[in-house]
Amino acid sequence: MMLLVMLLLIGCGDQRVLEKLGFTQTTSYDLDPNTEESSDDEKQGQQKLLISVTIPRTRTENSRELITATAYTSKEAKIKLSSQTELTIVSGQLRNTLFGLSLAKQGIWEHIDTLVRDSSISPRVKVTIVNGSAHELLSKDYSQHNRTGKYLDRMLEKEAISQTVPEITLYRFTRDFLDDGIDAVAPIIKQLDEHVSIDGIALFQGDRYVTKVEPDDTLIFAFLRGRFKNGEMSVDMSEVGRINEHIMFSSMISKRKIKIKTTSEGQHYHADISINVRGSVLEYTGKLSLDNVEHQKQIEKLIAEYIKLKTEEMVAMMQKNNVDSIGLGKYVRNKLSYEEWKNLDWRRIYPNIEVTCNVNVRIKDFGKFVNIEQ
Repeated sequence: MMLLVMLLLIGCGDQRVLEKLGFTQTTSYDLDPNTEESSDDEKQGQQKLLISVTIPRTRTENSRELITATAYTSKEAKIKLSSQTELTIVSGQLRNTLFGLSLAKQGIWEHIDTLVRDSSISPRVKVTIVNGSAHELLSKDYSQHNRTGKYLDRMLEKEAISQTVPEITLYRFTRDFLDDGIDAVAPIIKQLDEHVSIDGIALFQGDRYVTKVEPDDTLIFAFLRGRFKNGEMSVDMSEVGRINEHIMFSSMISKRKIKIKTTSEGQHYHADISINVRGSVLEYTGKLSLDNVEHQKQIEKLIAEYIKLKTEEMVAMMQKNNVDSIGLGKYVRNKLSYEEWKNLDWRRIYPNIEVTCNVNVRIKDFGKFVNIEQ
């Protein structure tokens, strides 16, 4: 028994005292601007990274420690970061990873891969692109908010609930990157004077940033990406010929279905995207009457026409940039055998396939006045 107790005590050697640990909350990755154009770098073909981490401190509620290092890899940077603090840096509380736009244009998979392979890092860690320098955004203190890392984390969670941006985690980015039938996406943020704002949705080809969805069109992207609840959209009716008329369409529930049709030779593909939307109209400025049943049906058609127009424009934009961000390739792949799909050059075919969006809109109520006759 004494020998057994001694053996158990030996196993208690790897103790970690909470007060001596530095829990990394947010990490930023940028290309190091000081070595980006260096020609005499001893490691030619590689560029150093500027990596920063924030560690909450217990002195005050908003206290944090920001440390920065330059290195060729994130693990090398971790060693250098550790030498700048008395705390033992651990990654178990990591919430968000920020990638500067210049690095995203070159590719971020090797950095995502490192995070995914670390068993101490949760697969639910968020992946975010910064329009500009991720280090500068993370290093700034925003007077109206708590710690910058917590501020960013809560803002992205709130925007994901309202469908302004998709919630992209390490798991979701990795899943889409490794899937040959869809391209990965990620939210983009940018620094303003005293706060941070959503700057759209980054669209990737492989692991490289190619283009983005503008902030005003992020909900249109959500219609194409899949089903969702709790969306809200302001509809400018001038897009469908109704000048100086606007509709606030809220509490939306959207469902999307995709069907692929092929020719007899199997060389031409046509995609039918069906979108069904239900929601409430809480505000309308125009000549139609919300109390008139016929006018209500006309408003439904106008909203459907607007969504159809905007979704087809967005699909055309994605085809032009050759990014399959809504996963049409997965539906084509499901109609083919494994060998046929592997022999298909999807990148060459995708920009030329025909896509039609069919939208059905049903207004379930007009505020407190429920549309009973429908």
